[in-house]
Amino acid sequence: MSTPPSSTPASLPPEVPDPESLPDFFRVYDVEVDDGDVRYYGELRGAQEAALQRLAPLFRERGYRVRIARETGEHVLVATERSTGVEGVPWTNVLLFCITVGTTLLAGARWYGLPVEEHPELLLQAWPFALSVLTVLGIHEFGHYALSRYHEVEVSLPYFIPMPNFLGTWGAVIRMREHIPSRRVLFDIGVAGPLAGLGATIVVTAIGVSLPPVDVGAAAGTSIAEQYRLGYPPLIQGIALVLGEPLRYSDPSLIANPVVIGGWVGAFVTFLNLLPVGQLDGAHVLRALIGDWLDRLQLLVPLALFGLAAYTYAILDAWMVAGLWGFWGLLALLFTRLGGADPLDQTPVDARRQAVAAVTLVFAVLTFTPTPIVFTGF
Repeated sequence: MSTPPSSTPASLPPEVPDPESLPDFFRVYDVEVDDGDVRYYGELRGAQEAALQRLAPLFRERGYRVRIARETGEHVLVATERSTGVEGVPWTNVLLFCITVGTTLLAGARWYGLPVEEHPELLLQAWPFALSVLTVLGIHEFGHYALSRYHEVEVSLPYFIPMPNFLGTWGAVIRMREHIPSRRVLFDIGVAGPLAGLGATIVVTAIGVSLPPVDVGAAAGTSIAEQYRLGYPPLIQGIALVLGEPLRYSDPSLIANPVVIGGWVGAFVTFLNLLPVGQLDGAHVLRALIGDWLDRLQLLVPLALFGLAAYTYAILDAWMVAGLWGFWGLLALLFTRLGGADPLDQTPVDARRQAVAAVTLVFAVLTFTPTPIVFTGF
């Protein structure tokens, strides 16, 4: 038998719900304030996620976000004051961004064929590549961030992910810190990143194809362009066609200006993020449109990616691309197990947002190519 709720502490903030006012499926027997958090110790009856779905709106309207933890055998409902602003200097975000600037400069130097091992001062000459890649990734993530702030949803600033690969990064992410209030808000936040990123992709690509090509023949075998060939999706090809600029040259020593790679990154990242699985943008958009039907539909995504891997390996003889799609098939399979965002208000979105979703789908198709990158050898 559960004990009755203790008396409300005098230090309990007046705006948080009284323990006795909480629904019966979370019976509170003690409450305390710990470093600004309000902790309700109690007995949880039923599924934890179902309880959070009902408790979160009650706390959100009073300026708090909640989570349920289990400590020393007890269920604890932890209420933390919401804050949609940036408090202090986000040193982790700044540090990761600075490191990513360095890794993208190194990757850019490899595309330009700059001998930075002998002449480190040449590294800064790769700034157009680094700027183009970081611009498309940053604008994509700040699209999410801006709409999160607009809807007063607590979210982190973007975390850039440095990586010593041919791009210098694995992209950037933001972290949602609370439940999404409605399917309408989920749609707006989810679609804002891809659309903002697409705008940046178009601009960066247009600038890139208008810049003079780079002669990697003079790079004495140090350019990564001699080992890899990018496959441009219809969006990138269309921009080059409209501007009357080539993406490839008859002279094998010439390549399109590496700024174009920033556009390629924007297109590829947009396509991957619009896959309707897990916590990806496509899953947010589709869940806002069709609700829990997504749970069944997203199971097809890993199968499609594994099928694409088999096609590129068996038919196109592109083993590197096959490995890429197989890797993303495994990630998609993992994402389906981790679950996705579940908005509190399940009211369907309006026709205007459905139209925006249709336009976004068209752009998703235009950013796809079965062979985004091909290994051509040394």
